[in-house]
Amino acid sequence: MVSSVLCRCVASPPPDATATASSSASSPASVGDPCGGAVCGGPDHQLRLWSLFQTLDVNRDGGLCVNDLAVGLRRLGLHRTEGELRKIVQAGDKDLDGQLDFEEFVHYLQDHEKKLRLVFKSLDKKNDGRIDAQEIMQSLRDLGVKISEQQAEKILKRIRTGHFWGPVTYMDKNGTMTIDWNEWRDYHLLHPVENIPEIILYWKHSTIFDVGENLTVPDEFTVEERQTGMWWRHLVAGGGAGAVSRTCTAPLDRLKVLMQVHASRSNNMCIIGGFTQMIREGGAKSLWRGNGINVLKIAPESAIKFMAYEQMKRLVGSDQETLRIHERLVAGSLAGAIAQSSIYPMEVLKTRMALRKTGQYSGMLDCAKRILAKEGVAAFYKGYIPNMLGIIPYAGIDLAVYETLKNTWLQRYAVNSADPGVFVLLACGTISSTCGQLASYPLALVRTRMQAQASIEGAPEVTMSSLFKQILRTEGAFGLYRGLAPNFMKVIPAVSISYVVYENLKITLGVQSR
Repeated sequence: MVSSVLCRCVASPPPDATATASSSASSPASVGDPCGGAVCGGPDHQLRLWSLFQTLDVNRDGGLCVNDLAVGLRRLGLHRTEGELRKIVQAGDKDLDGQLDFEEFVHYLQDHEKKLRLVFKSLDKKNDGRIDAQEIMQSLRDLGVKISEQQAEKILKRIRTGHFWGPVTYMDKNGTMTIDWNEWRDYHLLHPVENIPEIILYWKHSTIFDVGENLTVPDEFTVEERQTGMWWRHLVAGGGAGAVSRTCTAPLDRLKVLMQVHASRSNNMCIIGGFTQMIREGGAKSLWRGNGINVLKIAPESAIKFMAYEQMKRLVGSDQETLRIHERLVAGSLAGAIAQSSIYPMEVLKTRMALRKTGQYSGMLDCAKRILAKEGVAAFYKGYIPNMLGIIPYAGIDLAVYETLKNTWLQRYAVNSADPGVFVLLACGTISSTCGQLASYPLALVRTRMQAQASIEGAPEVTMSSLFKQILRTEGAFGLYRGLAPNFMKVIPAVSISYVVYENLKITLGVQSR
């Protein structure tokens, strides 16, 4: 184990190792650590760090790469996945050479232990220097995750690390069913995931699941992310991912709008027929009509929604860091309403641009000028009421389904770890978003038809209620779901593309993965 290596004093560093260690690593204040030092403690902790470094430096080249860590940790009885090892190297690699030299290794361990101390204190609700099953249950409950005491004891007692064929590593080494600081530190020291709440942060419903709609609950950021300014990098990465995702699925989005507005019993537009009609009328390029403004509105909407959500959390939540589900729904819905109100004219422009014929407008500005001149300012808010009404069922169903799926997975499969993995997260996000869209789709269809009224020749101006009645009378209940097929067809590719682009942009922007 790591603790056995750190606790033996090996006075065999190179001539400058002690000087390097002492200049690059000063011992932080110790809390609850009988050794009193930075990793294991004692006045010779730099030598002990050097001993661990030598043990892990398998190829003796003075640097720890992913392969060195994999082999070295395996020899110490610790198994980590390649992804986890890459996170360790990336977190400490200051000169970006793909490996950790001794100085970088010392800095990584010191920074990591400081975080572990803070996490240990946050989990130690009784402030008795130990973490028990009840405290783990309370910490997860604060983050909206309910587990049984049996499951908490399993998480506490035994956590399987590395591959499924790897050995079981015990965090509770002495069988007391509590974790003291030394056990916590030894287990997590060379593990990139620093705490159980951090794992649950993966479960927080995120806006990276971009399906081209604008009614999702805003993303949430930790105190550290807000204080360090990391939140804006997440927003930029999310915005870039949304732009790529929407551009890739734009033909399906335009087809959905055409079917919402023009399809009827007498004009039963199918998917292949719709694509053929668009290409015949304006060529392949016409498949992307309306996409420019759909991408352009991502940035202002995301920024407004984030700022509004932070303010709403202060108003509705007793504890801003642990909002309950209904508080998140209220805060998110209000923030979504504020953001949508601010950029709603762009929504109308997007619909008009998607429905335009070849040569009708020279661009977005020309479209806006003509609408303003011919129909007035009120035209930019047509369909506003059904759009606002659609926010609550969308966000409510989305959150409820996501929380249900999350808790179901944790109850059945979170035996040794609460980390769900990428595919589980994508599946939960996709299913919940799809259910949310299904619940609010009739309102979205009515909104789109109201936005498009002036572009349909001879179409009378109608109210939301009269349009609902008209659709039910002439097309039946099925008429409220025109365009649903292409809308659902774009969900899986949209979520997949946005996730892949989001992860790559985070790396480019230097954002640490949650």
